[in-house]
Amino acid sequence: MGAAVFYYDFNSPYAYLAAERIGGMIPDAEWRPIAFAILLGKLGRLESVLENLNTAPVAAEISERAADRGLPAFEPPEAWPVGTWSLSPLRAALVAEERGRLHEFSTAAFRKSFVEGRSLAELDNLLAAAGEAGLDPDEVSEGIGRPEIKERLKGTTEEALERGVTGIPTVALGDELFWGDDSLDEAAAAAAR
Repeated sequence: MGAAVFYYDFNSPYAYLAAERIGGMIPDAEWRPIAFAILLGKLGRLESVLENLNTAPVAAEISERAADRGLPAFEPPEAWPVGTWSLSPLRAALVAEERGRLHEFSTAAFRKSFVEGRSLAELDNLLAAAGEAGLDPDEVSEGIGRPEIKERLKGTTEEALERGVTGIPTVALGDELFWGDDSLDEAAAAAAR
C-alpha cells in the first residue's frame, strides 16, 4: 500500500486539527503541503467555494473540536480565510523539509495562525514560526523565492490533483483517500492494517 501521505494547506483549520493529531495516530505519515486554492482552481471549484463561503459555522465547529481535544482556543487571523491565503508558508514548509524540520515548522505555523490569530501571509509572522521551529529566518526568507522551491510546490499540488485529492486535509494510503479531520481515525485504522 505504501506510506500514508498527509496533504494539507496552512489556510485550513481542519488541517490544523489533523496536524495536531496525526503524529500520534500515523507516525510515519509523509507530510505534503499543497496549494489548495490552486488545486480548487484546476478542479473548477474555486469561484463556487468563494461565493458560498460562510466562516461562522466553520469557526464554531473548529472551536468545539479544539476544546474537545484539549487544544488551545481557536483564534483565526482577522482576514481569514481569503485575506490570509499565501503561497509563502507552503514554500517555507518545503524549505523546512530540506532542513529536516517540516513537522516542527508546520506545527508552529498552524499554531501561529489558528491559536495566535496571526496571518502567515505577513512575512514577520511566517518567519517567527520558522524561528520557533529551529530554522534560520533569513534562510527561510531567501528560500521561499527559490525557483526549485516554487517548482516543488507546483509538483506536490499536481501530484495531489492526479491522486484524486479534492479537499484538505486528506490522508492518502495507496488508492484510498481519507478526506477531513473527522476521517483521521479511519485513516489510522487503514494504515495499521
